[in-house]
Amino acid sequence: YYPETDSLYISLSDKSSVDSQEIAPNIVLDFDEEGKLVGIDIDQASLTVDLTRLEAQSLPIQAVN
Repeated sequence: YYPETDSLYISLSDKSSVDSQEIAPNIVLDFDEEGKLVGIDIDQASLTVDLTRLEAQSLPIQAVN
């Protein structure tokens, strides 16, 4: 969360974003060169998300070999 701009970026990958799509007002999805989701950008986050209750419910876990 960046309070100076009231934006929240949720990084889902170390890969760089090459394409973005606004899916709702102030919510942008970032995609890598393969079209995979790499991040979620939420502008005016304090108006969109209750930051006091933000929690992850389910995260993908890579298998460890």
